[in-house]
Parts: sequence; C-alpha cells; structure tokens
Amino acid sequence: MTRRTARRWLIAGTTAACVAAAALAATVENRPAVRQTDTTAAEELPLGAATLEETRTSRELAPGVTHIAIERGHRSAGDFWTVTIGLATNKAEAAELERKVRAAGYRPRRDRTAGPDPRGPLGRPLGWMVRVGRYADRAAADRAEDEITARGLPGHVQHTSEDGLATTGPWSLDVLVVDPARFRGRLRSELATGVVPGRETTSSVARRTGALAAVNAGYFVIGGEKHTPGNWVAGTDGDPAGVSVIGGELVSEAVNGRPALVVPAGNGRNTSVRRIETRITVAAADGASREVTGLNRRPGLIPNCGGVGNATPFSRPAHDYTCGNADEVIALTPAFGTSAPQGPGFQATLGADGRVTAVREGRGGPVPRLGTVLQGTGGGADWLRAHARVGAPLTVRGTVVDAGTRTPLELTPDTSVVNGGPLLLRDGKPALDPVRDGWSPQDIAGADRAGMYNDWYLRRNPRTAAGVTRDGRLLLLTVDGRRPGHSAGLSITETAEVMRGLGAVHAINLDGGGSTAMVVRDELQGHPSDPTGERPTGDTLVVLPQ
Repeated sequence: MTRRTARRWLIAGTTAACVAAAALAATVENRPAVRQTDTTAAEELPLGAATLEETRTSRELAPGVTHIAIERGHRSAGDFWTVTIGLATNKAEAAELERKVRAAGYRPRRDRTAGPDPRGPLGRPLGWMVRVGRYADRAAADRAEDEITARGLPGHVQHTSEDGLATTGPWSLDVLVVDPARFRGRLRSELATGVVPGRETTSSVARRTGALAAVNAGYFVIGGEKHTPGNWVAGTDGDPAGVSVIGGELVSEAVNGRPALVVPAGNGRNTSVRRIETRITVAAADGASREVTGLNRRPGLIPNCGGVGNATPFSRPAHDYTCGNADEVIALTPAFGTSAPQGPGFQATLGADGRVTAVREGRGGPVPRLGTVLQGTGGGADWLRAHARVGAPLTVRGTVVDAGTRTPLELTPDTSVVNGGPLLLRDGKPALDPVRDGWSPQDIAGADRAGMYNDWYLRRNPRTAAGVTRDGRLLLLTVDGRRPGHSAGLSITETAEVMRGLGAVHAINLDGGGSTAMVVRDELQGHPSDPTGERPTGDTLVVLPQ
C-alpha cells in the first residue's frame, strides 16, 4: 500500500470555497495549458456533515491522467461493534426474533435499516436489524458471537458505522481521472490470466500489462465449486457474470437490460454508461437457426440471471443468484481457454471457416485455437444433432445492443465493455432502481433476499464505480470499507451521490467488496477488505502509457 504525500487541500466548513479557489488558481498557475477537471476543483464530498475535515492529494500520472486520493471525516464516538441476529421485515418477525434472543438470555435491540423497501409502497421501511450488545472492539464482539451461536442463535458481527445511517466516517477514496482530450495512451479491459477461466489480482494485471494505473472491473464467478442453480454465483471460476467485450470481441453475454460501461475508443473518448443486451444466434445452411443462450460459460448456469430462452425460475436480473436453463446452446471461443466443460449433451466443433470439423455425444474436449465449440443440452442438443453435420457450415453471430435505443453497438479492436450495476446516475440525476437491476429484496424460492439487499445495497461496503463527466472525462472511483477507523465504505445511494459530487453525469457501480482495488504506478492504493489481502478478480480496467 502506498502513502499519500503529495500536495494536500484541507476543506472544513466555510473555508471550502476559499480553499477550492486557491487550489484551482494554483493548478492554473502551475500548468497553464491543462484544463481543470471537475474533481480537482476541491469541492468537498457529500459525506457526513459539511464541517468534516477533508484532505486531497493529487498527482498527474501522464498527460490527461490524474490520481486523486481523498481522506474525509473521523471515527464516530457513537458507533460500536454489535452482533446482528437477523433482519426482520415486519413487526411480527421482529417480535419473534426478539423472543428467541430473550429465551437465550440476552437483551435484544432493534436498529432500523438505512432505507425503505424499494418494492413500495412509497416510504415503507425495509425493516429492522435485531441485535445484541455494544462492544468497543472486534475481539469482544467475536467472543459474544461465539457465545450466542453456541446457544443456538444465528449471529454475525457488524459495526454500526457501516449501517448506512448518519456517521462521521472516516472515508478513504481514490479517483482516477482520464481526459481523452489529452490522454495519448490506451484504456481497455483485460481478462485475468488472458482467458475466461481463472482469476488474477489487479496488481498482477497492472504489472503484466505495464499499466500506469488499473482498477478492478466487472462481476465474476468466484471459486467455481458450485454446479447447480441457486442463491449463489455458480459456474467457471473467473467467468464474467455479465457482458464482457475485450478488444472488440464479445466474450460473455449480457445480464440483459443491466447497465455496462462502454469504452469505444482506446483513449476513452465517447465512453458511456448504457443498458445492454446481447443477441447471439447460430444458423445452419438449410436456413434453420437457433438462439445461442450463452457464451463462454457452463451450460445450465446463468450467474446473476437475466438470461434468454427457457431460463428458470425467471429471466430478470438477480444479483448473486444463479438461474438455470435445461435447453441451451452455448458457444465457446478461444477466449474460454483450451478445454471445454464436460457433461451430458451434444457438441459440435467448428473450424476457423465456420464448418463443422467434429461432432460427439457428451460435452468436453479441446477448444480449437481458431475455432468455436457449440455445446447443447436438452432442446439445444436436439437442434445440434439435427443440423451439425461434419463439413457443413454453422454461422454464429453475436451482437451487442443498446437496450434503450435497440440499436447495435459498433465493436472495433479498441472497444471494451465491462458489466456492472446498479445504474447510479443518468443525465446528472440519481437513477437507482434496485428491483430492475437485480437487487430486489423479494425472496427467491425461500432464499433470503431482504438480508442480502440490506447488507449489500443499504449498508456501507467497499465500492468501485465508473462515471463520465459532462465534457467526456472518465472517472474511476474506489472506496475502502469494512475497516472501521480507516474507512466506513459507502452505501449504493452514497456511491451515486459521491460520483455526482465528483462531476459525473452518468455513472455505474462496478464490482466492489473484497474485489475493490486500484493500482497506481505499481502500488496498491488503500487497504483491501479481505483478511487474506488483495482478491484475484475476473477482469480489470487498465490505463496504459503511450
């Protein structure tokens, strides 16, 4: 981790405007040819009271690329460690949890959630966290949790500064500003290990690519141990859990209708945040065609849902949930690596010219270096059996579509697309729609989603976000979290407010939590939240020198 020792601005209460003006004047004096970015105007962040102290450290990494480190606030005397027994979404549930807590010999406490139920009606609270104890340090809370669980109650340790309610912080943030008008290098997304399977830390990707800076990017599958649909993310370890375009090549299908960061040019010019769909088909020589339901993933597992075809239990997005589909055709390209997933079904291998070179019952075997493997299950397997003949052509086409305008995106070798969500800002205004983007608190097949919504969306966590200013500059934000006393993290609502405060008019949340990482000149900024250190991720946004 790097220390922040460059030029600092101090912002406190009514002095903010004077200091901001002085900082702007100093920048103009020192670099007369450089346009001032929205973020370097030193306006204080919309976090906590306006009187909180804030320091900023700014450094130019290359023409058009600036890194800004921001520290704000201080530890709140009113926050403490506690043990949360569960989330109650109505008074009857709360009373029942409290009864169990008392029966175990403890005094329960109700703490309200930081936001309402997004399903409505308007103003309806999501609920209350039923808790036990107030502890000055984590060790005492851990001991209490052990005792509570030994008495048969569920429990996990939390810090109240992360609840999403009023606090003084502190917050530790890093911002990269890329100005396409001056930047002469390249901005692109990079798969971990260079292929879909496997993960790699942001630091490792930065070193491997020689990046000036790098930020973790989209959602992905962790572990790959689960191979059934359910309330988890299942599939191949490292598989992007949403759309991914690398160097103009579509390598993962969209969670349809969810937002994505679209970088059409190498220097970041015309970067946008859009809702994206993908349309992939396979056509036979006799005119028959079929929808390809997935790209470079295991058949039957749709991480974050939002799939097409006979997706079950639904086709809408559901974050950190894996939907299923028993009737699929999946396309595997060289981006998947050298080995296709094994299992029942039917498989056809295509050469570089699109002609079938081999067919087989059952799935598995090599993926050709310049070809494609089509794997079918259920009705998809039947279609391949009927139309995949050795020597005959099968044409696979994939299109990335703007879900708002229904127009295809032009993909060039410079194009990158990174999955994310929820949508934070559109046209300078908050655009939060957790139900639409897959964070509904509605339970799925008995799986608790209200607790997930509270912990993931309403409470504070480490965050990574991207946005675009009105004049086209790209903002990449990382925020440390889950480290009381160092940084409280942000709720999703706060993430949107911070991005707007930094000057973004369009913004998207990217993968966060333990994945959040920014690397600047080979140094990891901030402190990862995972106890094991920096987490290997599925893909990375890299800022490359000229």
